[in-house]
Amino acid sequence: MAPKKSESVLISDFDKYLIGQGTHERTYEKLGAHLTELDGKQGVHFAVWAPNARQVSIVGDFNDWQPDRHTMMPSDSGIWTAFIPELGEYTVYKYHIVPQSGDGFDKADPYGFGMEQRPKTASVVINLDRYQWGDSDWVSNRSQYQAFDKPIAIYEVHLGSWRRQADEQWGIRYLTYREFADQLIPYVLEMGYTHIELMPVAEYPFDASWGYQVLGFFAPTSRFGTPEDFMYFVDKCHQNKIGVILDWVPAHFPKDGAGLNYFDGTHLYSHSDPRKGEHQDWGTLIFNYDRHEVRSFLISNALFWIDKYHIDGLRVDAVASMLYLDYSREEGQWVPNEYGGRENLGAISFLRSMNETVHVNFPGVLTVAEESTAWPMVSRPPYMGGLGFSLKWNMGWMHDTLSYMSKESIHRKYHHNDLTFSLLYAFNENFVLPLSHDEVVHGKGSIINKMAGDEWQKFANLRAFYGYLWGHPGKKLLFMGNEFAQWQEWDYDTALEWTALSAPNHQGIQVFVKDLNRTYKNEPAMYEDDFEYTGFQWIDANDSDNSVFSFIRFAKSSEDFVVIVSNFTPVVRQGYRIGVHKPGFYREILNSDSSHYWGSNVGNGGGVHTEDLACHGREYSLLLTLPPLSTIWLKLPT
Repeated sequence: MAPKKSESVLISDFDKYLIGQGTHERTYEKLGAHLTELDGKQGVHFAVWAPNARQVSIVGDFNDWQPDRHTMMPSDSGIWTAFIPELGEYTVYKYHIVPQSGDGFDKADPYGFGMEQRPKTASVVINLDRYQWGDSDWVSNRSQYQAFDKPIAIYEVHLGSWRRQADEQWGIRYLTYREFADQLIPYVLEMGYTHIELMPVAEYPFDASWGYQVLGFFAPTSRFGTPEDFMYFVDKCHQNKIGVILDWVPAHFPKDGAGLNYFDGTHLYSHSDPRKGEHQDWGTLIFNYDRHEVRSFLISNALFWIDKYHIDGLRVDAVASMLYLDYSREEGQWVPNEYGGRENLGAISFLRSMNETVHVNFPGVLTVAEESTAWPMVSRPPYMGGLGFSLKWNMGWMHDTLSYMSKESIHRKYHHNDLTFSLLYAFNENFVLPLSHDEVVHGKGSIINKMAGDEWQKFANLRAFYGYLWGHPGKKLLFMGNEFAQWQEWDYDTALEWTALSAPNHQGIQVFVKDLNRTYKNEPAMYEDDFEYTGFQWIDANDSDNSVFSFIRFAKSSEDFVVIVSNFTPVVRQGYRIGVHKPGFYREILNSDSSHYWGSNVGNGGGVHTEDLACHGREYSLLLTLPPLSTIWLKLPT
């Protein structure tokens, strides 16, 4: 595609006004480096916001990194511009900024579309309009594919450690975006997931940050290939009916010298007061959400990934840290808001604006909050007083269920409410049930090692737990490696423990997750009414003595339902009676204790007929055999 004409990148007074108001939604079309034609010459137009700089120039290989060769023109809006003819795509550059207070320094472009591979930090001129997409069917039907009444089962992936490749020249290396298209997509299809969630892809210099300390907010990391390669990966996902959710990090940024920190000699993107401007836990800086130009930067960045890379959802990291001024701070280490409260009013306003802007511009795209407190109405619209997210991670459910599963079965009856408590608030938000990377790192151990008991019991517990998870109201998320229960804790610097799949117990977990996803997607009762009380009904929530939980999931048509029973003890329970409201033959459609999954193969012979005996306030009942440490799903054919 030919470079843009100059009028498409030149910054008008109206652009400057919108940026200054914090309402410009596509600043990436104006700021940064753009291939263009000006006065009949091909070249690159540069624009950068640095209102407090004394001088700004462009440096790179093309001028031997000499700052006096290509100085930029200032404006009263604080935006500096320059056009350099004859420069082309893949030009490597930085901005040399001379502050009012002293010597100059080089900065990467905040709006740069590409970056050099670490440890280098220069920006790269990239044409993002050349790639020919083949995903029009997916994009035009995204609202339907990602509706709340559709199945959503997410596979969370850290690209650097999912799998690695042996290479004669480089030894063990990362896969490329295109290799992920060839290897990850078929695996996700085989496992039956509907979505891939990528841990942060925006360029980051420090591997051990996993991508959460972003340097290039508009540049997909060069570790795995070019921006066009990343487009190819997303495109292939969509052509295979797989949605792509991106981990997005608007809560903070690192102090790296080439980044946003002290960008023009002042705290341009953050706060000068460390009580407002620094995350003590992470050693990073907090965005100044009250500054309009910063809001334009972040909101535009959210839209950018959806616009240019066709991303289907943004999982917003560390929302709690944004909402509270006293997040992880002691008394005297934070500054109250204008009303004396602990709420970050600027962040609240920003999140509402971001969500509204995303949903208006790209209907059907999901925004997902990682929010760990009881902040109300996170997934409710701003006009109702909510923050406007589509979905919220259910961190309370995650904590309680893992706590329960870590206890020996003999003690579980004393902690029965760890599993029932979530249903007291399950419909207050649109929840995702996450078993994410955060639960299998920093000494927390792998998911299989969280389970109580000996080796057989650990695997049986995990299968029973997954059966319960997929039955519980809410969308699903599982971190890579959890689907085959690797023993080792996740390590960002090594590939998953794929050799574990040579063992039948690990194979069994993997096959069970595959069958869970398949059955889940085939049963509307398991997903259609995830966020309403009408989609769930306890049969018996109170059998703590036996550590048994039984409930019904309903589709929008109440005639279509699935019965779920979990037995979290290693005792086979013969003649266990539960009440049901419809008579007939209930087919056992899933049994986590099947020998296919390395279980003991106790079950109900394919299904059970009802008896005309009332139980649990229902007219009919089923007399079941509950396998040890198991979850079974039963269905009355419609």
